[in-house]
Amino acid sequence: MFGMSVERLERVNSLLKRVIAESMFTVMQGDTVAPGLITVTEVHCGRDLRDATVMVSVFGDDALKETAIQHLRHNAKRFQQIINREVRLKFTPRLLFQLDLSLEKGDEVLAIIDRLENGKPDAAKDA
Repeated sequence: MFGMSVERLERVNSLLKRVIAESMFTVMQGDTVAPGLITVTEVHCGRDLRDATVMVSVFGDDALKETAIQHLRHNAKRFQQIINREVRLKFTPRLLFQLDLSLEKGDEVLAIIDRLENGKPDAAKDA
């Protein structure tokens, strides 16, 4: 199992990402954090498929992001049950949800570039 090809691992990551994203509305239905505000950006399985880090982006302020991560972590077992039911793997990976800030960083960079292009030289100080 440790000699798993990179291609297969990428396929498993992609499959888990799809299953988790598609089950978001089912698992998080009725939650205080609307599932539509959460986007699964990446999934990284360990080579032994026993653990998977699920990177998510949350639209909202820092408090909402923290609440969303707590709720996702709380519901990890429900996501794992769905994966176990829908995906044929030797092990169902244990899920660890983490906040993905890369989209925000990209937005910040684009905003800085936009301000620089519009002739505001002090834009770099804002960042």
